[in-house]
Amino acid sequence: MVADFRRRFWVCLVLTIPVLVLSPMVRDFLGQGMAPLFAAEEWVALALSSIIYFWGGWPFLTGALPEVRSGRPGMMTLVALAISTAYFYSAAVTLGLPGGEPFYWELATLVTIMLLGHWLEMRSVLGASRALEELVRLLPDTALRVKADDGTEEVPVAALVAGDRVVIRPGAKVPVDGTITEGTSSFNEAMLTGESKPVNRTTGETVIGGAVNGEGAVTIEVKATGEATYLSQVIAMVKAAQNSRSRTQDLATRAATVLTWVAITVGVGSFAWWISAGESVTFALERMVTVMVIACPHALGLAVPLVVAVSTSLAAKNGLLIRDRAAFERARDLNAVVFDKTGTLTEGRFGVSDIVMLEGGDEDTALHMAASVESQSQHPIAQGIVAAATGKGIAFPAPEGLQSITGAGVTARVDGQEVAIVSPGHLRRQNTPVSDPRLAALEEAGKTVVVLVLGSKPYALFALADIVRAESRDVVARLKARGVQSIMMTGDAEGVAKSVAKELGLDEYFAQVLPDQKAAKVRELRARGLKVAMVGDGVNDAPALVEADLGIAIGAGTDVAVESADVVLVRSDPRDVEAILGLSRATYSKMVQNLIWATGYNAFAIPMAAGITFGTGFMMTPAIGAVFMSASTIIVAINAQLLRRYKG
Repeated sequence: MVADFRRRFWVCLVLTIPVLVLSPMVRDFLGQGMAPLFAAEEWVALALSSIIYFWGGWPFLTGALPEVRSGRPGMMTLVALAISTAYFYSAAVTLGLPGGEPFYWELATLVTIMLLGHWLEMRSVLGASRALEELVRLLPDTALRVKADDGTEEVPVAALVAGDRVVIRPGAKVPVDGTITEGTSSFNEAMLTGESKPVNRTTGETVIGGAVNGEGAVTIEVKATGEATYLSQVIAMVKAAQNSRSRTQDLATRAATVLTWVAITVGVGSFAWWISAGESVTFALERMVTVMVIACPHALGLAVPLVVAVSTSLAAKNGLLIRDRAAFERARDLNAVVFDKTGTLTEGRFGVSDIVMLEGGDEDTALHMAASVESQSQHPIAQGIVAAATGKGIAFPAPEGLQSITGAGVTARVDGQEVAIVSPGHLRRQNTPVSDPRLAALEEAGKTVVVLVLGSKPYALFALADIVRAESRDVVARLKARGVQSIMMTGDAEGVAKSVAKELGLDEYFAQVLPDQKAAKVRELRARGLKVAMVGDGVNDAPALVEADLGIAIGAGTDVAVESADVVLVRSDPRDVEAILGLSRATYSKMVQNLIWATGYNAFAIPMAAGITFGTGFMMTPAIGAVFMSASTIIVAINAQLLRRYKG
């Protein structure tokens, strides 16, 4: 379609040049006089203009038919009416209609400029959708499948099925979604999830089709192919979002219809007025044609769809998958965001949140001893302590003489010392309780506390809890800066919820909320007059996601098909919630700017086209009207593209 408009434009441009040369009005304007260049020049102009009208104007003539049939004339109807009026009137004059002058040059320039405008507009739309093409190109055509004899064979990606094993060489693209069965490497997922840094993946972890392998060779087991892959789901979501309509888009359509009727009414009215005022039919007709050209609502029809296309592809590139345009548009009015706690505001894993030294000493020594004792255990508390030591780069030896204290803890020898990690209750039962008031404060906050004992003396307290994401503090601060409340909803106990809410500076929290009660809490907030977004994992939070004004699902890895959400956050980063609000507001702002530009100029242009400037020395011709209309369209297209500069 783009190539067709480009071809029609260039052919019509070449034909328009001789039409202009053969126009007495143009020659007179250039000071060459109005005398004919040769006897049959008007017939040559008719022949050239016929090609321009029937071939160059064909997209507008055929596009008007469905509008007329539906009873909703729009942009195509206006263009078809304008060029048809110009062509048939001029042809009638050439064939002998007395009292008029043909204006083939107006017809030729109008069709040519309209084709140029359409070509540029369609290029803009194509550019806005280029993200989809880039996504499609991410997948390779072939893959190295492992054969039964452990050799490999190159096969088309379409031939892969779940359960196949595929070798991914260093620097190669991952052909399908799968799980690593051999090897370790880093993967660049920037085009898929928006994550700028390569992510490390090892045996048992998932890789996404389209990601670029780093320095290591790995073997994966195919888990999903075809439409079930992450990339296919992303492409489907982006296409659906680009095709979905928003309330602003419906408003633009209604405005275009109204503007069409205004143009027809004013155009016919101006023709009748100038005829009744004693002006020539040519003059009156020129006024009518100019009105219909200048009021052409092409820019209006383009104002919203272009912004929608740009914002959708921009969101996809940054890991924000928009499933419902209308809901995304509502995000600009949000004043409260409800977060699920586990896995959203927190990491969903047990980790060390506090280390309290009881007898002097230092935290590194405490972690060294504790991690050694716990290094042989798979208990969540043990794994949390070991992870804390590993994260700080603290080395620890294997324990000696490890023994378990049933229901209380473990003991062992580390670096020649007797070391124990036990619960505070065990020490109370042994009549050696920890008297430090900080222990009570940690337990009141709902944290799990264990005591590190060196020899016979309590040495340190380790408090463990679901670790709060560092990103959560950032998003709460950003939302507050935007005037948006941050609220947490969790099934955890009051003490845990209170502690997390205090740490993050939340405006409000709800504790001990069962999954089936979350939707009711969202309704309660909306009843207060709040515009609410709900952020959850899309599984047990599904009813609340649907109940909210905007449902946002945290979709980790390849699990993006969350039917209950309006937007999916690919990266599982809560900061992207604020990014949604910012992009929604920037998108709406661009929509409003485009609608104002696409319609506002008509308040001045239509009266000028009708002839209100008659007697001032300036009259707007159809060609000038076409320039105005095309300029408006191009400005709207450029303004939509400027949304790409949005940085949040």
